[in-house]
Amino acid sequence: MPAKPAWPPKSTPRLFVEQPLELGATLNIAGNSAHYLLGVMRLKEGAPVKLFDNISGEYLATVARISKRDLDLTVESKLRARETTPDLWIAQALVKKDRFDWIAEKACELGVARFVPVLTARCVVDKVKDDRLRAHMIEAAEQCERTALPYISPLTKLEALLKDWPAERTLYFCDERGGAPLLEAISPGPAAILIGPEGGFTDGENASIRARPNARPVSLGPRILRADTAAISAISIWMAKNGDWSA
Repeated sequence: MPAKPAWPPKSTPRLFVEQPLELGATLNIAGNSAHYLLGVMRLKEGAPVKLFDNISGEYLATVARISKRDLDLTVESKLRARETTPDLWIAQALVKKDRFDWIAEKACELGVARFVPVLTARCVVDKVKDDRLRAHMIEAAEQCERTALPYISPLTKLEALLKDWPAERTLYFCDERGGAPLLEAISPGPAAILIGPEGGFTDGENASIRARPNARPVSLGPRILRADTAAISAISIWMAKNGDWSA
């Protein structure tokens, strides 16, 4: 007797929705999401769709109605609760747009709780579009089966960031001038990783960061890394030592 097919199938599309999800709710899907489900995935009535809302978790819905430009989904069951995110922030100085977007995308994949854009003296750009960053994070979460999205903080000047820095949160400062190896410096508790821009921090910025009582200058090894490589390397090291990679 043939085995019963798994339900929902592994090919079931996943979609982030802005509205809170609950059992029995009917959601109207339009715009780009509708085009993806209808034009790309070619879903028919009764087809399954996984939904997550960054609030309560992931749900299974089915297509209840289809038209040319939109469709209705009915929420039928809850698959899992929203995941618990390790208490790690990434404070990233602005770099070129494509590389900054890539950092945001990978930070989401790796499980960072908060993404903090930082403006420093040597940043080559001085603006960031939160909606673009969020779109990259949503796409990463949809593909990687995440149920949580990082919170995106407003763009903050380095001076203001340091002035208002929470006393209970260790700031691991990736310093090209040198510091303790990050793997050895990591300790339990709330944490953040600070990464500079392409040109690094100025001497004055370096001194200001080091003056913070909960800042720890750290090294990522003997090689010089670009800002995007440094960010992902540092997050990975922290997750392996103090995050949930060993869970």
